[in-house]
Amino acid sequence: MSKVKICGLSRIEDIEAVNSLIPDYVGFVFAESSRQINVEKASMLREKLDGGIEAVGVFVNEDAENVAELFAEGIIDLVQLHGDEDSEYIKQLKEACGCKVIKAVAVGGSIPPIPKGADYLLFDTLSAQRGGTGKTFDLHILKGFDSMPYFLAGGLNSSIVQDAVRTLSPYCIDVSSGVETGGEKDPKKIKEFIRLVKEAD
Repeated sequence: MSKVKICGLSRIEDIEAVNSLIPDYVGFVFAESSRQINVEKASMLREKLDGGIEAVGVFVNEDAENVAELFAEGIIDLVQLHGDEDSEYIKQLKEACGCKVIKAVAVGGSIPPIPKGADYLLFDTLSAQRGGTGKTFDLHILKGFDSMPYFLAGGLNSSIVQDAVRTLSPYCIDVSSGVETGGEKDPKKIKEFIRLVKEAD
């Protein structure tokens, strides 16, 4: 059964919503983005997050020591890398903190070369802003990909998520804008999205 990650949480109301629904993962975005939060905000939100939900820190070309420190402080449980981080960076990060790493891979017309060392991949739509576009890519590009478990992102919403799950059976479905209304997380959309993913399996 595919897991669910709700990414881009930034408010207490977002935490209250996920605590009532218990997705598998939530994402705190530390990279430049409309959903970016600072360490202090992330720490406060993490303290209020249900213990059954794992927190993922989202970074773009961040200093590995800074990432490792957030992991050591218990603010995040996993690290998601959306920049130019290569196999050597991933190796250094894992040596520094022992954290599990999700490496984002931007998909255009095909699957690009993939750095080694990550625990999971995250397939997202190729864009200049490194994800978060709300746009999908041709999911059939991933048909038959089974080299390692992956998170599937890129414009997923309630109208297409069941087809995505049934077509690819990804390890985890990752959503952000697809469960928002007016740029803010919508508890009703989150609930419906999780229900659809669970029913699709």
